[in-house]
Amino acid sequence: MDTIFLARQPIYDRHLNVFAYELLFRSKITDLESLANDSKATSEVCVSALMDIGLEYIVGNRLAFINMTRDFLDSSLPMPQFQGQGVLEILEDEVPDDKLINALEKLTRLGYRIALDDFVYTSKHDRILELAHFVKLDIKSLSFDEIPNHIKLLRNFNVELLAEKVETQIEFEKCHALGFDYFQGFFFCKPQIVTGKRTKDNRLVVLRFLAQLQDPSVSIDDLENLISQDASLVYHLLRYMNSAFYNLRTTVKSIKHALTLLGIDEVRKWASLMLMLRLSNEKPKELMVTGLIRAKMAELLGSGDKANSPDQYYTVGLFSILSALMDMELPDILNALPLNEEMSIALKSYTGVIGETLQRIIFYEQAQWEKLTDVDYAAYQKAYLQAIEWAEDLCSSLE
Repeated sequence: MDTIFLARQPIYDRHLNVFAYELLFRSKITDLESLANDSKATSEVCVSALMDIGLEYIVGNRLAFINMTRDFLDSSLPMPQFQGQGVLEILEDEVPDDKLINALEKLTRLGYRIALDDFVYTSKHDRILELAHFVKLDIKSLSFDEIPNHIKLLRNFNVELLAEKVETQIEFEKCHALGFDYFQGFFFCKPQIVTGKRTKDNRLVVLRFLAQLQDPSVSIDDLENLISQDASLVYHLLRYMNSAFYNLRTTVKSIKHALTLLGIDEVRKWASLMLMLRLSNEKPKELMVTGLIRAKMAELLGSGDKANSPDQYYTVGLFSILSALMDMELPDILNALPLNEEMSIALKSYTGVIGETLQRIIFYEQAQWEKLTDVDYAAYQKAYLQAIEWAEDLCSSLE
């Protein structure tokens, strides 16, 4: 696995629940363009995901969309056995000839689902559309004037439609109104800021609470008094501490006990997370998952920094979603938080040691691996997979 970069990108249903993940990969960091359709790369990622890591570890019980090359589809290479969760993406440049159609007929009989990627309709695709389960339309390559005609034509087939490369809330709303069944893109990481819109009172309360938590002069007694004022935080702290996530041998019965066991920095991190979760009810759950993965990944990658603590890396990763979570401009949020200069510039401009790490993490999650230069590739891959496991375990413990 040392030479493979593997990332997952969520696919949402119409209610913004995660329906599936697309698995994106590169087998090497060099010569990226020529590797995009490379059979060996596909083979390595499938084998690694299923054998070394486990598909369920990466996507849970959801579907996994994976690009498949002609060599796999026509049985020149062994197809990984993941019929129950696997959706085979057929690339746009594959010619739908008799050999491909016969191969797809066999695969669908075996239980695999078929998706047509970056699809542009012509009548020559009718046979393959009869076998497909999903059609992905790239809204960046089709104009919003062209998309309705494509949808009308494709509704003659028994396929579900997925809008990909949806990058803004406005694009999501347009695609939703057009009747797409699924959506893929990073629109959920962008704030929905409307000029003149008054910030909701509960968001301002949370922001003030976060500011108090981040005050570097806060003591254990201050933190105990602060959390004690919020019955919900007290309840969730004690529930969290006594969950299987920590697996402690003793029952935690008070905030003071929790602070003694965890320490002030850990409780500060936890309380910030709980407050942010309080705001996330109006947002896709995956936004918080993304923040948690960034936080843990940053903490792991920053563990060797002598000048900045791993807790600072964690907080910057977690707070990187605050703008989208609160639908506020980032400068307004940062003005209210007493973060040190290193953390502030990290969030504002991705500069400084922590900021550069955050930027690389975002490049990684968005599969912009060509922008990852001079990094320990194995360390980033390991941190990403560990962060996914940690975030999923944490979310399960909080349910």
